[in-house]
Amino acid sequence: MKKKILLTILAFSFILSANTEQTGIFEIPDDIKTVMRDNSYKQEGPVKLSELVLVRVKYINFENEERTGGIIIHKKLAGDIEAIFGELYEAKFPIDKIRLIDEYGNSDELSMEDNNTYAFSVRPKTGKKSFSKHAYGFAVDINPVQNPYIKNNVIEPKNSIDYLDRKSIRKGMIVKGDVCYNAFKKRGWTWGGEWKSLKDYQHFEKSL
Repeated sequence: MKKKILLTILAFSFILSANTEQTGIFEIPDDIKTVMRDNSYKQEGPVKLSELVLVRVKYINFENEERTGGIIIHKKLAGDIEAIFGELYEAKFPIDKIRLIDEYGNSDELSMEDNNTYAFSVRPKTGKKSFSKHAYGFAVDINPVQNPYIKNNVIEPKNSIDYLDRKSIRKGMIVKGDVCYNAFKKRGWTWGGEWKSLKDYQHFEKSL
């Protein structure tokens, strides 16, 4: 795996701005906004920072340990995210890690390879010039190694090849009808695993 870009200032911002055990919907702290302006947020992007919020959620990681992570999302979808990840936590659905993509220098490739779950990032759609739903704060990617993006001969992340067989269900995979799928779908989200032209098993999105 390529060396992860870890921004120390971001780690400090979580310690200084919020109790790491505290969950809920928060205005994005100024120190995190500062880091985002150099990474995930772009002025030419489709939303303003004021339209985004930080949702702090509890989750169970792959070692069956309780952790708390932060998700940047559009404020109109914050209630959905809080409720969805609450359901996943109660069901003990395993999530490897939840970190802001700013810890990876806003690199979707590095974030995917590290099996990171995240939402907001101003970037284009894979292989296209138009903005991804992530750029609006309208999308979440979950456990990308276990739930790869597949289109023709393109597989992302590269280290997800062991999970191309979707009938062999293993830890962290998302399949139709499971707790993760149902938590999003009953709230009107679309799952990339049901798309026809490609499969994006890690991806959920909702349009407003």
